[in-house]
Amino acid sequence: MFNYTKYLMVGALAFSSVAMAEYDGMSPEDKGKAIFVEADNRDKGWVDMTSDMKMILKTATGEESVRNLRIQSIEVEGDGDKSLTIFDEPADVRGTAMLTFSHKPPATDEQWLFLPAVKRTKRIASSNKSGPFMGSEFAYEDMSSQEVEKYTYKYLKDEQIDGKDNFVVEKQPIDKSSGYSKQVVWMEKERYVPSKIEYYDRKDSHLKTLVPKDYKQYASKYWRAENLVMDNLQTKKSSVLVWTNIKFGVGLEAPAFNQKALERLR
Repeated sequence: MFNYTKYLMVGALAFSSVAMAEYDGMSPEDKGKAIFVEADNRDKGWVDMTSDMKMILKTATGEESVRNLRIQSIEVEGDGDKSLTIFDEPADVRGTAMLTFSHKPPATDEQWLFLPAVKRTKRIASSNKSGPFMGSEFAYEDMSSQEVEKYTYKYLKDEQIDGKDNFVVEKQPIDKSSGYSKQVVWMEKERYVPSKIEYYDRKDSHLKTLVPKDYKQYASKYWRAENLVMDNLQTKKSSVLVWTNIKFGVGLEAPAFNQKALERLR
């Protein structure tokens, strides 16, 4: 599953525990990148994670539908994370499962979707990564971990949200098949977690906004937002992800994350 606080370290840029004074004198591009590298360094070493999730889909007129999911994720050293997403309810999506292998460039992310109705697994093409994931306002590319190497960066300014100081950084995807021209991220200075993310479509119009809420710390180190609210400004639809029963260090193993496992998951 995607992880908005997961960013992998780039080469020799080891900005662990960067004091803010060390950003002085950096170019906007270097400063923006350093901020995201620091966010990654603070989130390394979680190894594996399981959780339950409720996906609430809201139409422009306020009608709601709810889906219940299970998530399994594993950290891969030197590459992106691997994740399994399994739908349990309602009945029309039960057994649907997605496998995601996130990668650092030049490799591209890989995703497979198992559809129980036809009992087959299909690969999500890179050209379709901007499509909506299971009817939500989250795109398939949002479901991958956000490696630092996937973007270029530019620090824009400092700004407060709800009384907390934030860095505001623009990041642009390197992958030309991305559905976004850029993202603007408000990164909280104290915990190095995103307070808000604005997504811009290929025409550079503001498409949607993500607001992570209700952060909780696990293992005295890892911060996770228990609510993710994605509002689509163009369609007026929204999707809310509510995370529960989050557990780290449960003993997941990488070989279990494979295409054949999709068909066995229930």
